Amino acid sequence: IPAEESEDELLAGEERPDTRLSEGDTAGGSQEGSRGRSREGAVTEEPDGDGHREEAEQPDQTPASSNKPRKKKKKRKTKKNSAGETVEDNDLEDIDSLLERIEDPGLAPQSQGGIITDSRPLLYVEHRNLNPENELKRYFGARAVLGDQRPRQRQRQYVRSMWLTAPKNTWPRYSKTGITMQLLDTRRGVQHFTFEHHREYQQVQFKFLDAVESMDPNNIVLLLQMNPYHVDSLLQLSDVCRMQEDQEMARDLIERALYSLECAFHPVFSLTSGACRLDYRRPENRAFFLALFKHLMFLEKRGCPRTALEFCKLILSLDPENDPLCVLLLIDFLSLRAREYTFLTRLFQEWESHRNLSQLPNFAFSVPLAYFFLSQQEERPELERSQARERAARLIQLALIMFPSVLMPLLDHCSVQPDARVTSHPFFGLHAQISQSPALNQLTSLYVGRTHALWKDPAVMAWLEPHVHEVLCMVEAGDALVQEAEHKRKIRYQSAPRNIYRHIILSEMKEATAALPLEVTSQPVMGFDPLPPLDSIVSYTRPERTSHPSNESSLSLFFRSLLPNFNLQGDIRHNGDDEAGAVQDLNQGVNRLMAAMRDMLANIQFQEPPRDDNPEGDGDWD
Repeated sequence: IPAEESEDELLAGEERPDTRLSEGDTAGGSQEGSRGRSREGAVTEEPDGDGHREEAEQPDQTPASSNKPRKKKKKRKTKKNSAGETVEDNDLEDIDSLLERIEDPGLAPQSQGGIITDSRPLLYVEHRNLNPENELKRYFGARAVLGDQRPRQRQRQYVRSMWLTAPKNTWPRYSKTGITMQLLDTRRGVQHFTFEHHREYQQVQFKFLDAVESMDPNNIVLLLQMNPYHVDSLLQLSDVCRMQEDQEMARDLIERALYSLECAFHPVFSLTSGACRLDYRRPENRAFFLALFKHLMFLEKRGCPRTALEFCKLILSLDPENDPLCVLLLIDFLSLRAREYTFLTRLFQEWESHRNLSQLPNFAFSVPLAYFFLSQQEERPELERSQARERAARLIQLALIMFPSVLMPLLDHCSVQPDARVTSHPFFGLHAQISQSPALNQLTSLYVGRTHALWKDPAVMAWLEPHVHEVLCMVEAGDALVQEAEHKRKIRYQSAPRNIYRHIILSEMKEATAALPLEVTSQPVMGFDPLPPLDSIVSYTRPERTSHPSNESSLSLFFRSLLPNFNLQGDIRHNGDDEAGAVQDLNQGVNRLMAAMRDMLANIQFQEPPRDDNPEGDGDWD
C-alpha cells in the first residue's frame, strides 16, 4: 500500500473523537496497551526494563518535524521509504482499533419512543464477551485478575489462541482426535453444519461406552490417559469431579472439551454471526451443546453473568427453532444478573409474536422486572422512564393473573410475610399451587428457585405490593382476563416437552428436579447425553456384544457371581447334532471352572495368629 494512502487514512481516523479509548478501558476491553492504541496525538504506555509502565506523549506533527526528544521504544520497528517518511510495522493494532470501534456496543443501540432498537442481529455474539477475564477486569481491575504475570508474555509454545476458552500449559499436547466439521447445506442464508467422527474416534467412543457401563470412573481416567481430548470422556469425568466437590478440575475438563471441539471447527463456521446451525438430533453435535451449557453454568457460579449470557446466546443461535437445551428458561435470569435489561426487553418484543414467550413464567415475571429496573435508571430521559414504568405495571399484573402460584413461593424464598388479605385470599393461596398441572409446577418451581434472589430488593417488593392488591381487586370484580387465564391454564401445560426435562436435569435445581415425572426419573441419565431425542439421526452404531448371557444356566450364573472371570459356555458351537463337540465343550467348561477355583484359592491369604514367643511383644496377655 502506498505511504500516501496510509497517511490519508490515518489523518481521517484522527478526526474522530477519542472517547472510544476511555470507554474500552472501563467497559472490559482492557487489552493492556496492545489494542486500541492511537498512533498520533494519544498517550501510549510501554513497559520499561523493570516491568513498570511509562507514558510517552507523541505530538501531532510527524516525527521528522518534531523537536521533542522521543523516548526509546522496544516493541516498534520503523522503516523509511524513498520519500523519507516513516512507516510502522504494527499496522495490525490499527486494524484491531477499527474492529473494536465497529463492535463498540455504545454506538449501536438507539432509543426511539422508549423502544430500544439495535442494528445488529438479536443473537449477535461478541468475541470479547466470551472471555471471562475481561469481565473480571471490569469488576476488580487488571492487576487483581492477572496478578504478577505480565500480560504480554507468550509462554505457550504449542497451543493456539481460541475464542471459547484459553488453553493452559498444564494440558496435554493436542493432536488430531478424529473429529471434523462438515458443511451440510446453506438455506436462505443459514449454514447447517455437523460434527463427524472418523473411524479411530469411533473406536475410542466404543471403549468409552464400555467404561461407562462398568460404573467405574477409573476406567474413564485410563481412557483419557490414552486419549486426553476425547470429548464425551471429559464431559462424564467432569460430572464425577463435580459430585466429589472438585469444582476446579470439573471446570478444567469442560474447558478442555471446548478446546478440542473448537480445533475441529469448519473454516467458515462463525460463532458471532448467528447464522450457523447444528442439529441436536445428531449424536456428534450434542457434545458441543452440552459443553457450552456446562461451561456457562460454571461461569455463572464464578460470578461472570455477562460472559455466561454471551454463551447462552451462542447456544440459542445454534438451533433457535428447537432450542434443544431450552436455554430460554435461563436467558432471562442471566440478562437480569448481567443488567442487560435492554437485551431482555428486545428479545421479548421481537419473539413474543411467534414464540409466545409470555406463556413461560420466567418471561412473564422477568420482563416487567427488567422494565422496572430501566425505569430506575436516572440517566435515561424522563419520557422513556415513564413508559418503562407503565409497561412494567401492565406486564406484572398480567403475570400475576396468568401464574398466581408463583407469588407465595417467591415471597417465602425472599422471607417476606404478606399481609392478611393476600394470605387469606384463595386466588394466591394453596389452592393455586395444588390445582396447577405438574408441567406448570416444574416451570414455576424452576423460576422461583433460580431467580428469587433478584426479588429480595426492598424497592422491588415495594413496587410489587400495590400490583398484587390491584390484581385481587380485578379477581373480586370478576374481570374477563382472570377467567381467560384460568381457561388457558387448564388447556395448556398438560405435559412438558423433552427439552424442558433435559434443561431441568442439567440445571440441577432441587425445587424443579423434585417435580419431574416418574418416567424421567426412573430411566438412567448419563451426563454426556441426558435424555437423547427420540428422533435421533444415527450415523454409526455400536457393534453387538458376542456374549449371550440369556442362554446360561442357573449353575453357570451362580459360578459367575462367585468368579466373574469364569465362563462355562465359552465359545459353544450352535450345532445340536455334533455330540462330540458338545462333550468337548463340557470338558473345556469343567477345566475352566477348575482353573478359576485354583486361582481363587491361590489368592486367599490367611493371617497368621500372634505367636507366644514373640520377643517384640508389648507384654503378657491379661
